[in-house]
Amino acid sequence: MTNFKETNYSLISKKLASLIEDENNLIAILSNTSALLKDTMAQVNWVGFYLIEDNELILGPFQGHPACVYIAIDKGVCGTAVLENKTQRVGDVHHFPGHIACDTNSKSEIVIPLNVNGKMIGVLDIDAPIVNRFSQEDQDGLENIVHIVEKQLSQT
Repeated sequence: MTNFKETNYSLISKKLASLIEDENNLIAILSNTSALLKDTMAQVNWVGFYLIEDNELILGPFQGHPACVYIAIDKGVCGTAVLENKTQRVGDVHHFPGHIACDTNSKSEIVIPLNVNGKMIGVLDIDAPIVNRFSQEDQDGLENIVHIVEKQLSQT
């Protein structure tokens, strides 16, 4: 049982779809997505995107404290998500081999690959200041959020 209100991903999905439905700018879409998630999720301290550029991840739109600008594709939770093209849900980042501590307050993390028209362009990264913050329900809801973003970006 969690000690905070569960996230209503159905409502967030509807808000996001409405928010970005007429938008075609990558930065605007990712900025509003990160802001919406940061505003609606309890117990998270960083929400943002890293984008693939020149075979590494570079900081994109985010909400939270300043972050690492560059992440090698084979490093940390974000790099692992890119290498495996698979969501990484980490209950305690201090036990994740090669974890990159951009914010020492982060204790758990979820990273979801962002694919547009069959090509990975980056990841959604969310950190929390408590261990085991992200459940399977969170993963399913956030993967759906990313799918909404992917669908909108594929139309641009």
